[in-house]
Amino acid sequence: MQNLIPMSSHRLIQKLHPLSLLAQLTSRRATGCLRVFTGSTSWSIHLEEGKLTYASSSDKVFERLDNQLRRLSLNIPTLNSATRVQMRLMFEPASENLSIPYPDYQAICWLVEQRYISSMQAATLVDELAKEVLESFLILKEGTYEFYPDTSWNELPKFCQLDLRLLVEYCQRQLRNRYHIQSPVNVAKGSPVLPSINSLSNGKTLNKNNSGENNNQKYAKQLEKNSLYTVACIDDSQTVLNSIKLFLDENTFSVVTINDPVKALMQILRSKPDLILLDVEMPNLDGYELCSLLRRHSAFKYTPIIMVTGRTGFIDRAKAKMVRSSGYLTKPFTQSELLKIVFKHIK
Repeated sequence: MQNLIPMSSHRLIQKLHPLSLLAQLTSRRATGCLRVFTGSTSWSIHLEEGKLTYASSSDKVFERLDNQLRRLSLNIPTLNSATRVQMRLMFEPASENLSIPYPDYQAICWLVEQRYISSMQAATLVDELAKEVLESFLILKEGTYEFYPDTSWNELPKFCQLDLRLLVEYCQRQLRNRYHIQSPVNVAKGSPVLPSINSLSNGKTLNKNNSGENNNQKYAKQLEKNSLYTVACIDDSQTVLNSIKLFLDENTFSVVTINDPVKALMQILRSKPDLILLDVEMPNLDGYELCSLLRRHSAFKYTPIIMVTGRTGFIDRAKAKMVRSSGYLTKPFTQSELLKIVFKHIK
């Protein structure tokens, strides 16, 4: 069947009927990408002959992927924290302005290519991610949308073709259980409520609404603007993080505290610190491993990284040099010792 093509006209925000959109595309065995936009989030649903090959949304892309990989890691030891951090460093955009096409799907392709997971496991991963994305998509009330053939997507390997009707039925059951919906709407082929194919039109992304920004976020941004240096502190101990923040004068430093290097990786990328204080002993990820991974990323190739640890042995210092850390700070430390090593390496 001939692929659907995007219309040239644009449409403002309107009421959406997600079930009808999906039913139409399924019944017509459409091939291409359905993109739906709201004020702050977008959804991408890739289809091939009416079958779903991937679905994603712009909200918490890599958090969603990482959560699924954590579940898989129970049976796949190679999907450890170090692998997942390396994946995010490679594919997660450092900022919203740096756009990587399909970064989460490319990350899955990389995991298969590097043999961390098999193609069959990738198919299972795509299926679970699609269910999460479709659940949020089905409850949309308004927005804009477009459907278009995506040639760049065709160049990527495909791991499955999922029955969209079965996925929608599953998501409907989940939504009924969650929100106690009493009158489900079925996706039926040839349903009279389906919109005309001519209603498929290009949609423009709306500006993000920042009105919900809370006072803490505004204060943090203002503090960062006024501070001379940004220091990122990565430690699983909140006590240590609080001490470092107390020791570093807020008029000189903007301190970003991070207690989970895997979940909070984007904080490091977004804050673009002038210096990183990195704990060696953390439960989910060894500090030496994280330092090595950070050094492979172009953004942190020359950023000073200070290893913070209670270990004082020669072997530990040698390890720190091997992963190209910039310095070594031994716990417990005084404010004077912290400031001395910070100003030694900061520019």
